[in-house]
Amino acid sequence: MIVTRFAPSPTGYLHIGGLRTALFSYLWAKKNGGKFVLRIEDTDVSRNNEEAALAIVKAFEWVGFKHDGEITYQSSRMPIYKKYIDQLLDEGKAYKCYMSREELDDLRATQMANKERTRYDGKYRNFTGTPPVGVEPVIRIKSPETGEIIVDDGIKGQVVFQAEDILDDFVIARSDMSPTYNFVVAIDDALMGITDVVRGDDHLANTPKQMVVYEALGFSLPKFFHVPMIHNSNGKKLSKRDGATDVMMYKEMGYTPEALMNFLVRLGWSHGDQEIFSMDEMLELFSPSDINKSASIYNPEKLDWLNAHYLKNMSNDELSNALEPYDILLSSHDKKEIVLDAVKERAKTLQEMAELIKEILTCPSEYDEKGMKKGFKGNADEVLKAFAEKLNTTQELHLPSDYHHVMEATITEMEVGFGKIGQPLRMALFGRMSGPGLDEIMAIIGKDETLNRIERILEKIRQEA
Repeated sequence: MIVTRFAPSPTGYLHIGGLRTALFSYLWAKKNGGKFVLRIEDTDVSRNNEEAALAIVKAFEWVGFKHDGEITYQSSRMPIYKKYIDQLLDEGKAYKCYMSREELDDLRATQMANKERTRYDGKYRNFTGTPPVGVEPVIRIKSPETGEIIVDDGIKGQVVFQAEDILDDFVIARSDMSPTYNFVVAIDDALMGITDVVRGDDHLANTPKQMVVYEALGFSLPKFFHVPMIHNSNGKKLSKRDGATDVMMYKEMGYTPEALMNFLVRLGWSHGDQEIFSMDEMLELFSPSDINKSASIYNPEKLDWLNAHYLKNMSNDELSNALEPYDILLSSHDKKEIVLDAVKERAKTLQEMAELIKEILTCPSEYDEKGMKKGFKGNADEVLKAFAEKLNTTQELHLPSDYHHVMEATITEMEVGFGKIGQPLRMALFGRMSGPGLDEIMAIIGKDETLNRIERILEKIRQEA
C-alpha cells in the first residue's frame, strides 16, 4: 500500500508551493487506495507557531483534503528520537562531539582562507580521550567519507552525490539533545510507513543525509519524488508579490478550491492538452513520474481563467452560498437568478462578483467623465427622458425581456439607433460604460429604482447646462 505524507514546519502560513506538494502527495496515495498522512514538524521550539499549525489544518479543510488518522506532531515524539540517538551511540554509529562554537568558526575561517570546502573535520569521530570541561556535546552521525550516494528519484532519475562533497558527520542532536531535521524526518518516515516521499527539490540535498540515517538504523528506503520549484514569469523563485502567499488569502480573494487545485496540478504536470480537471480526473490520471523535470511558471492569468470557468459552471444556489462571506445575501432574494445570471459571465473571482453585484444594487454616486461625454451627445438626454416616460406607463415589468421591449419601442418612436438610448441609460444605471446587460440591471433593481436613477442623471445634466 502506498503511504504518502505532507510534513510542513509550523513556522508560517501554508503557501501554494506547499499546497501543491500536498496535492501531489494526496493524489498519488488516494489513486492507489493508500493513505495520506499529515505530520507537523515542530521540533524546533524557537521557530514554532501554534497558529500556523492550525492554519495548515484550516487550509486543508477548505480545499477538501482529508488526511488519514490523527495529525502527528513531532514534538510529542521526543522519547522515540532519544531512543534512536542512544541506539546509534551504543552501536558506535554516532558519537559525542565537543567542538565548541568558537573552534568550529575558527575551523571554517581557516578552510575558507585556504579556499577549501567548509566542513567538520571529524576531530571527535574516534575520540577516546577525556572530554573538555564545560562543553555540552552535540551528537554527530558517522557518515561515509568517500564514495557515491545515489538517489534514485522518480522525477529526476538517478542523482549522484559524492560523499566527500555533500556529507560530513552531520549533527543529529543539538547540545540540548533536541534532534535535528534530517534525523527525525528519516525516523518518522520509516516508523510511519511512508512508502513514497513527494516533496520540493529544495530538499534534494537533504536526501543523502537522510539516507545515511536510514542505513544506520536499518530502515528500508522510501521512493523519492523531488518536485521542481514554482517560478515567476522571470524564472525567479516565487515571492509574495508573485503569488506565494497564504493559501487562505486565495479564499479571501474569491478563488474556489476547485480552481486552485486545478491550477496547482497543472504547475508541473500535464495530461495531453487537457486544462480542466475535476478531482476525480486528477485521481484517475495523476502520477508523480509524469511531473516535469524543470521548474513550472506561475501564471495568474491562467488561475483567473480557471476560476472564471468554475464560477460559470456553478449552480446559482452554490454561487449564492459562496457569496455570503462577501456580504451578498441572495438566498431569499426574489431576483436571485437574474442577479447571478447577469454577473457570472463577467467575474473572474467571487470577490469581483460580489463587487459587481453591489454596484448593480447601489445607485451611482458619481459618473465616469469620459462616459458622460460619450453617452450624452446630441439629443441623448431627450431619448432617455422619453424612455423614462414610456417605462413609467408600462405595467408588466418583471423580466429583462420586458424592459428590453420598452427600449425597442422607444428607439422606434424616436427613430434613433440603439446606442442613443443604450449609452445614456448605462451611465444612468451604472455610472460607467462597462457592466452587465441593461435589461438585467433594470429587472434586478426594478421599475421605481430605474426611474430614480434616470431622474438623478437628468437632474445632473440640467444643473450643469
